[in-house]
This record gives sequence, structure tokens and C-alpha cells, in this order.
Amino acid sequence: MEQKLLIVEDDRLMAEAAADYFTGKGWEVKRAEDGIEALTFLERESFHLILLDVMMPGKDGFAVCREIRSHSDVPVIFITARVLEEDMLNGYSLGADDYVTKPFSLPVLYAKAMALTGRVHGAGKDGFTLCAGSLKVDVKSRRVWNRDQLLSLPPKEYEMLLFFLENPGRIYSREQLLIRFWGYDFDGNERVVDNHIKKLRKAIGGCGCSIQTVRKSGYRMEVGE
Repeated sequence: MEQKLLIVEDDRLMAEAAADYFTGKGWEVKRAEDGIEALTFLERESFHLILLDVMMPGKDGFAVCREIRSHSDVPVIFITARVLEEDMLNGYSLGADDYVTKPFSLPVLYAKAMALTGRVHGAGKDGFTLCAGSLKVDVKSRRVWNRDQLLSLPPKEYEMLLFFLENPGRIYSREQLLIRFWGYDFDGNERVVDNHIKKLRKAIGGCGCSIQTVRKSGYRMEVGE
């Protein structure tokens, strides 16, 4: 099945370059020049990936991402000219999956896209199955198997596992994870992240995937074949 990409970018030259590159790789590409047009596209059809510019006239990328996440889990990669930690944390808290900064390499952008979508295989028209190591995740039913064993994961551990599997090899700080899964207004501290990671590690033990602690940085998922 052909992958479908929506590029939301008001820089026409940049959007055309990205569209041409992905089209050459066999993707079906649609382009929107602002947030309103992007949301109109999303009302009519579904996509496998969205490339979303942060700074746009009218409705910016953060607002668009918030609306997308109210009804869809489609992977979103933010495109930004600003490299500010607060912007990145805000984006992750709204549900963004990754960032690229302008100017960017098209092969690197494509690699990020494949890291998010390449592990997801169709499981019929109504759902997706994500496979990594001996883990299998039915995204529609939110069920996880390790080999033939169905795992009983609480909602938060499931969400964290899915996020790590969709972003293998990336390091996320405790603060980033706290904001993404508990929000800015959470009244606790970062130890809640450590506790959930500990439980998740125990639940998926022996699957060929591991959540590694990166000293003074955070956590990273290493995914087996």
C-alpha cells in the first residue's frame, strides 16, 4: 500500500523539494500552505505521516498539532527554524513525534520518516501492527504480545512503549517524558517516569528490545531485529 504524506509548509520551494523527494520514493504527497488548509485535508482523508511547519501565518504548527491529536495518532514531524528547548518540549507535550530543523537534509528527513512509519505494517484496513524484536503491538486494540504471551500493560506503560518503539534510538530526558505523558500541569516529580520505566522494563523482559538509561541524559529504546 502506498504511503501517504501531508506536507504543511508555507515555504513553497522547501515544500516542493520535500514533495519531489518523497514522491520519488513512491509516496503519495499532498501539500498545504497553512494550518487551516491542512485541517481541511485531514477532514477528507487520512495520512501515514505529517510534516508540519511550526511557524506559519494564522494557525501555527502547535495549534494544528493540538487539533490533530484530539482525534488522530498519525505520526507528526515538526519542521522548525528555531532550535529552542522550550519549543521542543511544547511540541512533544502536544504529541509531536520528532523534529527537524531548517535547513535540513532530505535523506535525513526521509530516514526519520521511515523510522516512524517503516516498522508499522498493515493489519487490514482497520488497524496497524507494530513489530519489534519479539514484540507485536496491535495499535487499534492496544494489545501487546511478547511472542505468544499477551501482556497486561496499564494505559501509561502502553503509551510509553508505543512511543519508544516508534522512536527507536532517540534519547528522551525525564523532563520530556514527564511533559509528554503527564503534561505541564502534573504536580509530581520526575521519579514517576523512573517508576513507570522500571515496570515497563519488567513487563517486556526478554523481547529483544531494551529501554536503556543514558547517564545524565534520559532513556533510549534499543530495538532488536
